[in-house]
Amino acid sequence: MKNLTVENITRVTGGTFYGDSSILNNEVLSITTDSREASPGCLFVPIVGERVDGHKFIPQVREAGALITLTEKSVEETGEPCIHVESSLQAVKDIAEFYLSGLGIPVVGISGSVGKTSTKEAVASVLSVKYNTLKTPGNFNNELGLPLTIFGLREEHEMAVLEMGISSFGEMTRLAKVAKPHTGVITNIGTCHLEFLGDRDGVFRAKTEMLDFIRPGGNIVLNGDDDKLIKVKESHGIQPVFYGLSTENNVYADNIISRGLRGTDCDIHLHGESFSVHIPVPGIHNVYNALAAAAVGHIYGLTSEEIRQGIENIETIQGRFRMIDTPEYLVVDDCYNASPASMKGSLGILKDADGRKVAVLGDMGELGKDEAEMHRSVGTFAATCGIDLLICTGTLCKEMAEAAKEAAASSGTDLKVIWEPDRESLLTHLPAYLQKGDTVLIKASRFMHFEKVVEMLS
Repeated sequence: MKNLTVENITRVTGGTFYGDSSILNNEVLSITTDSREASPGCLFVPIVGERVDGHKFIPQVREAGALITLTEKSVEETGEPCIHVESSLQAVKDIAEFYLSGLGIPVVGISGSVGKTSTKEAVASVLSVKYNTLKTPGNFNNELGLPLTIFGLREEHEMAVLEMGISSFGEMTRLAKVAKPHTGVITNIGTCHLEFLGDRDGVFRAKTEMLDFIRPGGNIVLNGDDDKLIKVKESHGIQPVFYGLSTENNVYADNIISRGLRGTDCDIHLHGESFSVHIPVPGIHNVYNALAAAAVGHIYGLTSEEIRQGIENIETIQGRFRMIDTPEYLVVDDCYNASPASMKGSLGILKDADGRKVAVLGDMGELGKDEAEMHRSVGTFAATCGIDLLICTGTLCKEMAEAAKEAAASSGTDLKVIWEPDRESLLTHLPAYLQKGDTVLIKASRFMHFEKVVEMLS
Protein backbone atom coordinates (compact mmCIF):
# COMPACT_ATOMS: atom_id res chain seq x y z
CA MET A 1 0.00 0.00 0.00
CA LYS A 2 1.56 3.23 -1.23
CA ASN A 3 3.62 5.03 1.42
CA LEU A 4 2.23 2.91 4.26
CA THR A 5 5.55 1.89 5.71
CA VAL A 6 5.76 0.89 9.34
CA GLU A 7 7.71 4.08 9.97
CA ASN A 8 5.05 6.31 8.37
CA ILE A 9 2.25 4.53 10.22
CA THR A 10 4.08 5.11 13.49
CA ARG A 11 4.51 8.79 12.67
CA VAL A 12 0.96 9.60 11.51
CA THR A 13 -0.62 7.82 14.48
CA GLY A 14 1.68 9.48 17.00
CA GLY A 15 2.53 5.99 18.19
CA THR A 16 5.64 4.30 19.56
CA PHE A 17 7.25 1.47 17.61
CA TYR A 18 8.52 -1.66 19.38
CA GLY A 19 10.38 -4.36 17.53
CA ASP A 20 13.10 -5.01 14.99
CA SER A 21 13.91 -1.70 13.26
CA SER A 22 14.68 -3.56 10.02
CA ILE A 23 10.94 -3.62 9.17
CA LEU A 24 10.44 0.15 9.50
CA ASN A 25 10.76 0.72 5.73
CA ASN A 26 8.45 -2.17 4.84
CA GLU A 27 5.04 -1.24 3.38
CA VAL A 28 2.04 -3.11 4.74
CA LEU A 29 0.16 -5.04 2.06
CA SER A 30 -3.29 -4.69 3.62
CA ILE A 31 -5.04 -3.42 6.74
CA THR A 32 -7.71 -5.26 8.67
CA THR A 33 -9.62 -5.09 11.94
CA ASP A 34 -10.87 -8.65 11.49
CA SER A 35 -8.41 -11.29 12.69
CA ARG A 36 -10.02 -13.82 10.34
CA GLU A 37 -8.88 -11.73 7.39
CA ALA A 38 -5.26 -11.41 8.55
CA SER A 39 -2.74 -12.31 5.86
CA PRO A 40 1.04 -12.13 5.34
CA GLY A 41 2.31 -8.55 5.39
CA CYS A 42 -0.84 -7.00 6.85
CA LEU A 43 -1.38 -4.42 9.56
CA PHE A 44 -3.83 -5.60 12.21
CA VAL A 45 -5.82 -2.95 14.06
CA PRO A 46 -7.37 -4.34 17.26
CA ILE A 47 -10.61 -2.53 18.03
CA VAL A 48 -11.99 -2.60 21.57
CA GLY A 49 -15.72 -3.22 21.12
CA GLU A 50 -18.63 -3.57 23.50
CA ARG A 51 -18.41 -7.35 23.39
CA VAL A 52 -15.01 -8.26 21.98
CA ASP A 53 -11.54 -6.82 22.48
CA GLY A 54 -9.50 -7.29 19.31
CA HIS A 55 -6.26 -7.43 21.29
CA LYS A 56 -7.02 -11.03 22.24
CA PHE A 57 -6.51 -12.04 18.60
CA ILE A 58 -3.03 -10.55 18.19
CA PRO A 59 -1.26 -13.95 18.61
CA GLN A 60 -3.56 -15.38 15.94
CA VAL A 61 -2.79 -12.66 13.38
CA ARG A 62 0.93 -12.97 14.02
CA GLU A 63 0.67 -16.66 13.17
CA ALA A 64 -1.10 -15.63 9.95
CA GLY A 65 1.93 -13.55 8.98
CA ALA A 66 0.94 -10.01 10.00
CA LEU A 67 3.81 -7.57 9.53
CA ILE A 68 2.80 -5.31 12.41
CA THR A 69 -0.07 -4.70 14.84
CA LEU A 70 -1.35 -1.65 16.64
CA THR A 71 -2.02 -1.93 20.36
CA GLU A 72 -3.60 0.19 23.07
CA LYS A 73 -2.24 -2.16 25.72
CA SER A 74 1.26 -2.52 27.12
CA VAL A 75 3.89 -4.20 24.98
CA GLU A 76 4.34 -6.79 27.74
CA GLU A 77 0.73 -7.85 27.17
CA THR A 78 0.75 -7.94 23.38
CA GLY A 79 4.37 -8.58 22.41
CA GLU A 80 6.41 -7.29 19.47
CA PRO A 81 6.46 -6.05 16.76
CA CYS A 82 3.78 -3.46 17.45
CA ILE A 83 2.96 0.23 17.44
CA HIS A 84 1.56 1.47 20.73
CA VAL A 85 -1.23 4.07 20.26
CA GLU A 86 -3.69 5.75 22.60
CA SER A 87 -6.72 4.78 20.49
CA SER A 88 -6.87 2.20 17.71
CA LEU A 89 -10.01 3.82 16.31
CA GLN A 90 -8.39 7.23 16.08
CA ALA A 91 -5.24 5.65 14.66
CA VAL A 92 -7.13 3.91 11.89
CA LYS A 93 -8.66 7.26 10.87
CA ASP A 94 -5.26 8.95 10.93
CA ILE A 95 -3.79 6.21 8.74
CA ALA A 96 -6.70 6.43 6.28
CA GLU A 97 -6.36 10.21 6.01
CA PHE A 98 -2.63 9.89 5.28
CA TYR A 99 -3.08 7.04 2.80
CA LEU A 100 -5.86 8.75 0.85
CA SER A 101 -3.93 12.01 0.61
CA GLY A 102 -0.98 10.17 -0.91
CA LEU A 103 -3.03 8.55 -3.66
CA GLY A 104 -4.32 11.79 -5.18
CA ILE A 105 -7.61 10.17 -6.19
CA PRO A 106 -10.67 12.44 -6.58
CA VAL A 107 -13.16 11.77 -3.78
CA VAL A 108 -16.93 12.16 -3.95
CA GLY A 109 -18.41 12.27 -0.45
CA ILE A 110 -22.13 11.51 -0.09
CA SER A 111 -24.37 12.17 2.89
CA GLY A 112 -27.99 13.03 3.68
CA SER A 113 -30.87 11.81 5.81
CA VAL A 114 -32.41 9.50 3.21
CA GLY A 115 -31.00 7.96 0.06
CA LYS A 116 -27.26 8.04 0.83
CA THR A 117 -26.64 4.46 -0.24
CA SER A 118 -28.84 4.50 -3.34
CA THR A 119 -27.31 7.82 -4.40
CA LYS A 120 -23.85 6.36 -3.81
CA GLU A 121 -24.77 3.45 -6.07
CA ALA A 122 -26.09 5.79 -8.78
CA VAL A 123 -23.04 8.07 -8.67
CA ALA A 124 -20.63 5.13 -8.76
CA SER A 125 -22.55 3.54 -11.64
CA VAL A 126 -22.22 6.73 -13.68
CA LEU A 127 -18.55 7.40 -12.87
CA SER A 128 -17.66 3.75 -13.58
CA VAL A 129 -18.54 4.26 -17.23
CA LYS A 130 -15.36 6.33 -17.58
CA TYR A 131 -13.26 5.72 -14.48
CA ASN A 132 -12.02 2.81 -12.37
CA THR A 133 -14.20 3.62 -9.36
CA LEU A 134 -14.19 2.29 -5.82
CA LYS A 135 -17.38 2.79 -3.79
CA THR A 136 -18.31 2.22 -0.17
CA PRO A 137 -19.37 -1.43 0.24
CA GLY A 138 -22.64 -2.07 2.07
CA ASN A 139 -23.06 0.20 5.07
CA PHE A 140 -19.35 0.91 5.74
CA ASN A 141 -20.11 4.60 6.24
CA ASN A 142 -19.16 5.29 9.88
CA GLU A 143 -15.90 6.19 11.65
CA LEU A 144 -14.54 2.67 11.21
CA GLY A 145 -16.22 1.73 7.94
CA LEU A 146 -14.99 4.81 6.09
CA PRO A 147 -11.29 4.12 6.78
CA LEU A 148 -11.72 0.45 5.90
CA THR A 149 -13.27 1.48 2.58
CA ILE A 150 -10.35 3.82 1.90
CA PHE A 151 -7.90 0.97 2.55
CA GLY A 152 -9.48 -0.82 -0.40
CA LEU A 153 -8.14 1.85 -2.76
CA ARG A 154 -5.14 1.05 -4.91
CA GLU A 155 -3.12 3.12 -7.37
CA GLU A 156 -5.15 1.78 -10.31
CA HIS A 157 -8.31 3.38 -8.95
CA GLU A 158 -9.27 6.70 -10.52
CA MET A 159 -12.26 7.73 -8.38
CA ALA A 160 -13.57 7.08 -4.87
CA VAL A 161 -17.25 7.40 -3.96
CA LEU A 162 -17.49 7.44 -0.17
CA GLU A 163 -20.74 7.35 1.80
CA MET A 164 -20.70 9.14 5.15
CA GLY A 165 -23.39 8.38 7.71
CA ILE A 166 -23.78 10.17 11.03
CA SER A 167 -26.10 10.31 14.03
CA SER A 168 -24.58 13.08 16.19
CA PHE A 169 -22.88 16.46 16.03
CA GLY A 170 -19.16 16.40 15.28
CA GLU A 171 -19.29 12.98 13.64
CA MET A 172 -19.39 14.42 10.12
CA THR A 173 -16.42 16.63 10.98
CA ARG A 174 -14.40 13.55 11.94
CA LEU A 175 -15.44 11.69 8.77
CA ALA A 176 -14.93 14.62 6.42
CA LYS A 177 -11.50 15.35 7.88
CA VAL A 178 -10.47 11.86 6.75
CA ALA A 179 -12.12 11.95 3.31
CA LYS A 180 -11.62 15.64 2.42
CA PRO A 181 -13.97 15.30 -0.57
CA HIS A 182 -13.29 17.03 -3.86
CA THR A 183 -17.06 16.90 -4.39
CA GLY A 184 -19.63 16.78 -1.61
CA VAL A 185 -23.19 15.58 -2.23
CA ILE A 186 -26.03 15.98 0.29
CA THR A 187 -29.28 14.26 -0.66
CA ASN A 188 -31.74 15.88 1.77
CA ILE A 189 -32.37 17.00 5.33
CA GLY A 190 -34.92 14.72 6.96
CA THR A 191 -36.01 13.48 10.35
CA CYS A 192 -33.44 10.75 11.01
CA HIS A 193 -31.50 10.75 14.31
CA LEU A 194 -33.64 13.43 15.94
CA GLU A 195 -32.96 11.67 19.23
CA PHE A 196 -29.44 13.09 19.01
CA LEU A 197 -29.79 16.05 16.64
CA GLY A 198 -32.99 17.59 18.01
CA ASP A 199 -34.79 18.80 14.89
CA ARG A 200 -34.27 19.26 11.15
CA ASP A 201 -32.22 22.39 11.77
CA GLY A 202 -29.92 20.24 13.89
CA VAL A 203 -29.75 17.65 11.13
CA PHE A 204 -28.88 20.43 8.68
CA ARG A 205 -26.06 21.71 10.86
CA ALA A 206 -24.66 18.22 11.39
CA LYS A 207 -24.78 17.18 7.72
CA THR A 208 -23.33 20.41 6.39
CA GLU A 209 -20.24 20.04 8.57
CA MET A 210 -18.98 18.23 5.46
CA LEU A 211 -18.84 21.49 3.51
CA ASP A 212 -16.05 22.84 5.71
CA PHE A 213 -13.76 20.10 4.40
CA ILE A 214 -14.42 20.31 0.65
CA ARG A 215 -11.05 20.79 -1.01
CA PRO A 216 -10.27 24.23 -2.47
CA GLY A 217 -11.64 24.47 -5.99
CA GLY A 218 -13.97 21.55 -5.27
CA ASN A 219 -17.67 21.10 -5.86
CA ILE A 220 -20.87 20.96 -3.82
CA VAL A 221 -23.96 19.15 -5.14
CA LEU A 222 -27.21 19.64 -3.22
CA ASN A 223 -30.87 18.72 -3.53
CA GLY A 224 -32.40 22.05 -4.55
CA ASP A 225 -35.92 20.89 -3.76
CA ASP A 226 -34.99 20.54 -0.07
CA ASP A 227 -36.13 23.59 1.90
CA LYS A 228 -33.02 23.52 4.10
CA LEU A 229 -30.34 22.81 1.52
CA ILE A 230 -31.58 25.46 -0.91
CA LYS A 231 -30.47 28.04 1.66
CA VAL A 232 -26.81 27.14 1.04
CA LYS A 233 -25.82 29.86 -1.42
CA GLU A 234 -22.07 29.29 -1.10
CA SER A 235 -19.53 27.66 1.18
CA HIS A 236 -15.91 28.78 1.36
CA GLY A 237 -16.31 30.45 -2.02
CA ILE A 238 -17.89 27.40 -3.69
CA GLN A 239 -21.36 27.86 -5.18
CA PRO A 240 -23.46 24.69 -5.09
CA VAL A 241 -24.85 22.85 -8.07
CA PHE A 242 -28.52 22.19 -7.29
CA TYR A 243 -30.55 19.27 -8.61
CA GLY A 244 -34.25 18.41 -8.34
CA LEU A 245 -37.57 18.43 -10.15
CA SER A 246 -37.95 22.21 -10.19
CA THR A 247 -36.76 23.89 -13.38
CA GLU A 248 -34.95 26.42 -11.19
CA ASN A 249 -32.29 23.79 -10.43
CA ASN A 250 -29.08 23.49 -12.42
CA VAL A 251 -29.92 19.84 -13.11
CA TYR A 252 -33.58 18.81 -13.26
CA ALA A 253 -35.95 16.18 -14.60
CA ASP A 254 -39.33 16.37 -16.29
CA ASN A 255 -41.63 14.18 -18.41
CA ILE A 256 -41.48 11.62 -15.59
CA ILE A 257 -43.34 8.39 -16.37
CA SER A 258 -43.62 5.59 -13.82
CA ARG A 259 -43.15 2.05 -15.13
CA GLY A 260 -44.40 0.64 -11.84
CA LEU A 261 -41.97 -1.57 -10.01
CA ARG A 262 -39.86 -1.82 -13.14
CA GLY A 263 -38.54 1.72 -12.94
CA THR A 264 -39.10 5.24 -14.22
CA ASP A 265 -38.58 7.10 -17.48
CA CYS A 266 -37.72 10.78 -17.55
CA ASP A 267 -35.87 13.53 -19.36
CA ILE A 268 -32.82 14.98 -17.59
CA HIS A 269 -31.77 18.57 -18.28
CA LEU A 270 -28.12 19.18 -17.53
CA HIS A 271 -26.48 22.59 -17.95
CA GLY A 272 -28.16 23.30 -21.29
CA GLU A 273 -28.25 19.71 -22.55
CA SER A 274 -31.05 17.17 -22.18
CA PHE A 275 -31.48 13.44 -22.71
CA SER A 276 -34.07 10.74 -22.07
CA VAL A 277 -33.26 7.91 -19.69
CA HIS A 278 -34.81 4.83 -18.10
CA ILE A 279 -34.03 4.54 -14.39
CA PRO A 280 -34.21 0.80 -13.66
CA VAL A 281 -35.23 1.18 -10.01
CA PRO A 282 -38.71 2.48 -9.10
CA GLY A 283 -39.79 5.56 -7.20
CA ILE A 284 -39.49 9.31 -7.52
CA HIS A 285 -36.63 9.26 -5.01
CA ASN A 286 -34.55 7.36 -7.55
CA VAL A 287 -35.11 10.19 -10.03
CA TYR A 288 -33.39 12.42 -7.47
CA ASN A 289 -30.56 9.89 -7.14
CA ALA A 290 -30.12 9.84 -10.91
CA LEU A 291 -30.04 13.65 -11.00
CA ALA A 292 -27.32 13.72 -8.33
CA ALA A 293 -25.35 11.17 -10.36
CA ALA A 294 -25.82 13.21 -13.54
CA ALA A 295 -24.56 16.34 -11.79
CA VAL A 296 -21.46 14.53 -10.52
CA GLY A 297 -20.85 12.87 -13.88
CA HIS A 298 -20.95 16.25 -15.61
CA ILE A 299 -18.43 17.66 -13.11
CA TYR A 300 -16.00 14.88 -14.00
CA GLY A 301 -16.32 15.28 -17.74
CA LEU A 302 -18.74 12.52 -18.74
CA THR A 303 -20.86 13.08 -21.83
CA SER A 304 -24.64 12.93 -21.70
CA GLU A 305 -24.52 9.53 -23.39
CA GLU A 306 -22.06 8.22 -20.79
CA ILE A 307 -24.24 9.57 -17.98
CA ARG A 308 -27.33 7.96 -19.52
CA GLN A 309 -25.50 4.64 -19.82
CA GLY A 310 -24.41 4.80 -16.18
CA ILE A 311 -27.92 5.58 -14.93
CA GLU A 312 -29.46 2.77 -16.95
CA ASN A 313 -26.91 0.35 -15.45
CA ILE A 314 -27.78 1.15 -11.81
CA GLU A 315 -28.24 -2.07 -9.85
CA THR A 316 -30.30 -2.55 -6.71
CA ILE A 317 -28.58 -4.01 -3.65
CA GLN A 318 -29.79 -6.15 -0.79
CA GLY A 319 -32.24 -4.28 1.40
CA ARG A 320 -32.72 -1.40 -1.06
CA PHE A 321 -35.96 -2.02 -2.95
CA ARG A 322 -34.55 -5.25 -4.33
CA MET A 323 -37.25 -7.31 -6.02
CA ILE A 324 -37.18 -11.06 -5.46
CA ASP A 325 -39.45 -13.23 -7.60
CA THR A 326 -40.52 -16.37 -5.76
CA PRO A 327 -43.01 -19.08 -6.79
CA GLU A 328 -45.51 -17.56 -4.33
CA TYR A 329 -44.87 -13.81 -4.14
CA LEU A 330 -42.96 -10.84 -5.48
CA VAL A 331 -40.95 -9.80 -2.41
CA VAL A 332 -39.71 -6.21 -2.30
CA ASP A 333 -36.69 -6.24 0.02
CA ASP A 334 -36.44 -2.67 1.36
CA CYS A 335 -35.44 -3.59 4.90
CA TYR A 336 -32.01 -1.96 5.09
CA ASN A 337 -33.35 1.01 7.04
CA ALA A 338 -36.38 3.24 7.44
CA SER A 339 -37.53 6.77 8.19
CA PRO A 340 -40.97 8.37 7.85
CA ALA A 341 -40.03 9.83 4.47
CA SER A 342 -38.61 6.58 3.07
CA MET A 343 -41.57 4.58 4.43
CA LYS A 344 -44.00 6.86 2.61
CA GLY A 345 -41.88 6.77 -0.53
CA SER A 346 -41.89 2.97 -0.61
CA LEU A 347 -45.62 2.80 0.07
CA GLY A 348 -46.17 5.20 -2.80
CA ILE A 349 -44.32 2.83 -5.12
CA LEU A 350 -46.11 -0.28 -3.83
CA LYS A 351 -49.45 1.03 -5.06
CA ASP A 352 -48.27 0.46 -8.65
CA ALA A 353 -47.61 -3.26 -8.07
CA ASP A 354 -49.53 -6.11 -9.64
CA GLY A 355 -51.73 -8.39 -7.55
CA ARG A 356 -52.58 -7.82 -3.91
CA LYS A 357 -50.39 -5.14 -2.36
CA VAL A 358 -49.06 -5.99 1.10
CA ALA A 359 -46.82 -3.79 3.26
CA VAL A 360 -44.97 -5.43 6.16
CA LEU A 361 -43.57 -2.54 8.19
CA GLY A 362 -41.59 -2.41 11.43
CA ASP A 363 -40.52 0.14 14.00
CA MET A 364 -38.40 3.14 13.00
CA GLY A 365 -35.64 4.17 15.42
CA GLU A 366 -33.93 7.38 16.58
CA LEU A 367 -36.87 9.68 15.84
CA GLY A 368 -36.81 11.56 19.12
CA LYS A 369 -39.72 12.79 21.21
CA ASP A 370 -42.21 12.82 18.31
CA GLU A 371 -41.60 9.17 17.38
CA ALA A 372 -45.17 8.08 18.12
CA GLU A 373 -46.68 10.82 15.94
CA MET A 374 -44.23 10.04 13.12
CA HIS A 375 -45.32 6.40 13.14
CA ARG A 376 -48.94 7.54 13.11
CA SER A 377 -48.25 9.75 10.09
CA VAL A 378 -47.01 6.72 8.14
CA GLY A 379 -50.13 4.79 9.12
CA THR A 380 -52.38 7.61 7.97
CA PHE A 381 -50.49 7.82 4.68
CA ALA A 382 -50.74 4.05 4.17
CA ALA A 383 -54.53 4.31 4.24
CA THR A 384 -54.41 6.61 1.20
CA CYS A 385 -52.09 4.50 -0.97
CA GLY A 386 -54.46 1.94 -2.41
CA ILE A 387 -52.67 -0.98 -0.79
CA ASP A 388 -54.65 -3.99 0.40
CA LEU A 389 -52.96 -5.16 3.60
CA LEU A 390 -50.78 -3.36 6.15
CA ILE A 391 -48.94 -5.46 8.73
CA CYS A 392 -47.30 -3.35 11.45
CA THR A 393 -44.72 -4.90 13.76
CA GLY A 394 -43.24 -3.59 16.98
CA THR A 395 -44.11 -1.39 19.93
CA LEU A 396 -44.04 1.91 18.02
CA CYS A 397 -45.80 0.39 15.04
CA LYS A 398 -48.87 -0.11 17.20
CA GLU A 399 -49.35 3.64 16.77
CA MET A 400 -48.98 3.20 13.01
CA ALA A 401 -51.58 0.45 12.95
CA GLU A 402 -54.09 2.44 14.98
CA ALA A 403 -53.70 5.51 12.79
CA ALA A 404 -54.10 3.43 9.64
CA LYS A 405 -57.30 1.86 10.96
CA GLU A 406 -58.70 5.26 11.88
CA ALA A 407 -57.84 6.78 8.50
CA ALA A 408 -59.22 3.78 6.60
CA ALA A 409 -62.46 3.90 8.55
CA SER A 410 -62.95 7.63 8.03
CA SER A 411 -62.23 7.42 4.29
CA GLY A 412 -64.14 4.20 3.69
CA THR A 413 -61.17 2.36 2.15
CA ASP A 414 -60.86 -1.43 2.30
CA LEU A 415 -57.39 -1.49 3.82
CA LYS A 416 -56.94 -4.38 6.25
CA VAL A 417 -54.58 -3.64 9.15
CA ILE A 418 -52.82 -6.18 11.40
CA TRP A 419 -50.49 -5.49 14.32
CA GLU A 420 -47.85 -7.94 15.53
CA PRO A 421 -45.96 -7.21 18.79
CA ASP A 422 -42.53 -8.36 17.59
CA ARG A 423 -40.61 -9.98 14.73
CA GLU A 424 -40.89 -13.49 16.16
CA SER A 425 -44.68 -13.24 16.25
CA LEU A 426 -44.68 -11.85 12.72
CA LEU A 427 -42.59 -14.74 11.41
CA THR A 428 -45.01 -17.21 12.99
CA HIS A 429 -48.17 -15.68 11.55
CA LEU A 430 -47.06 -14.05 8.27
CA PRO A 431 -47.53 -17.05 5.95
CA ALA A 432 -51.19 -17.25 6.94
CA TYR A 433 -51.72 -13.58 6.04
CA LEU A 434 -50.33 -13.85 2.52
CA GLN A 435 -51.81 -15.18 -0.71
CA LYS A 436 -50.19 -16.48 -3.86
CA GLY A 437 -49.50 -13.62 -6.27
CA ASP A 438 -49.06 -10.97 -3.56
CA THR A 439 -46.48 -8.22 -3.88
CA VAL A 440 -44.97 -7.92 -0.41
CA LEU A 441 -42.99 -4.86 0.71
CA ILE A 442 -40.65 -5.49 3.69
CA LYS A 443 -39.35 -2.36 5.47
CA ALA A 444 -38.16 -1.35 8.96
CA SER A 445 -35.20 0.17 10.75
CA ARG A 446 -32.12 -2.03 10.92
CA PHE A 447 -32.50 -2.96 14.59
CA MET A 448 -35.69 -4.86 13.69
CA HIS A 449 -33.61 -7.33 11.58
CA PHE A 450 -36.32 -7.69 8.96
CA GLU A 451 -33.82 -9.44 6.68
CA LYS A 452 -35.04 -12.55 8.53
CA VAL A 453 -38.52 -11.85 7.15
CA VAL A 454 -37.10 -11.57 3.65
CA GLU A 455 -35.19 -14.84 4.12
CA MET A 456 -38.33 -16.65 5.21
CA LEU A 457 -40.35 -15.47 2.22
CA SER A 458 -37.66 -16.00 -0.38
